[in-house]
Amino acid sequence: MISLTDALKLIVDNRPPLEIITIDLKHALGERCAQDVTAQLTMPPFDASAMDGYAIKAEDADVGAVLSVIGEAPAGMPYSGQIQTGQAVRIFTGGPVPKGADTIVIQENVTAKDNFITIETPPLSGNAIRKAGIDFQMGDTLIPKDTRITPAHIALAASGNHVQISIYRRLKVAFIANGNELRPPGSLLKDGQIISSNSAGLAALTTFWGADYIDMGIARDDVESITSLISAAKDADILVPIGGASVGDYDYMKHAFRAAGYTPIFTKIAVKPGKPTWFGRLGKQLVLGLPGNPASANVCAHLCLKVLLGLCDKPNLIPAITDSAIGKNGPRETYLRGRLYMRDDGQIGITAFPRQDSSLITPLAAANALIQQLPHSGPWQTGDKINAYPLGQGPDIFDPYLKAQPS
Repeated sequence: MISLTDALKLIVDNRPPLEIITIDLKHALGERCAQDVTAQLTMPPFDASAMDGYAIKAEDADVGAVLSVIGEAPAGMPYSGQIQTGQAVRIFTGGPVPKGADTIVIQENVTAKDNFITIETPPLSGNAIRKAGIDFQMGDTLIPKDTRITPAHIALAASGNHVQISIYRRLKVAFIANGNELRPPGSLLKDGQIISSNSAGLAALTTFWGADYIDMGIARDDVESITSLISAAKDADILVPIGGASVGDYDYMKHAFRAAGYTPIFTKIAVKPGKPTWFGRLGKQLVLGLPGNPASANVCAHLCLKVLLGLCDKPNLIPAITDSAIGKNGPRETYLRGRLYMRDDGQIGITAFPRQDSSLITPLAAANALIQQLPHSGPWQTGDKINAYPLGQGPDIFDPYLKAQPS
């Protein structure tokens, strides 16, 4: 049994290389950017009017001034000449500011008659002009490498004149559940049977983290059944067997993988919950075995699978103030389910849930963080600081409106 720190280093050292592919920008939503996206032009590329009105010289912007209108500049149709003193060009939102002009007087502030305008209200110098490059300059980084692409990123890349973008190919993760007692959701249960939920929850996490999943189904508690699902998952980059790896008489998962040619890298980690987590290789595939209890599987997915997918190298911990006493920890690094929130004093608080049994799913749904307890650390009293691992799910813990402690 090795420490979580050593286990994560082995995962980082063995995780699959990320292949870079190029796709159309319109298909990039949710993908992970593989290279910096830089602007191929300046935006806006010219001084443009922010309002409908008239382009003039600032020196002509006196109340009562009468100016002759010598042309117009709609969006996409710049005025080709140059404005002189006493002249104006009718301009529309987005229209290029003509040469010689440095001020826009909006149409509500003039009186127009025939080919002349009379200024009724003086504008400020440069009023209503969007200067070239106020959004970004050519060569600016628009989307940094490793960013998850949002709708706003797609608009930004398009504005920077990109039609394609480089992303990391999504890794394929295959889940193999195991247990004679397990039945898929929607089943009519007989005595002794339970619904299999781990594959569904872990597949959703995998999708959330930017990978594709393959649900291989539920293997019976025998080597032949497990082996058949291992063989059927040959297209996956990562195999995630769930359960069946403890020391019980019906735990056949590791036996089946060894029979298929599996090479172990580590067999257990000193973490709670999740000691039976294991890791190794099966040919070109990587295998991360997770415990069968839902909390254990979920916690170790956040600790290990997220690292294996290349999203981080270790848990990103932040300090938080505990709102209740937490007892002294034992010999294994422990992760409690809990909830981060913003305290009235502006600091980050943490609530440790009272129910921490590894079989429970309801605390997982309520949790937005894990609370780290290092081996033999603690105890903690109310008001003490303790490290927390935000899970990136649920309300934003830094939302200024999230003031009250969650129930």
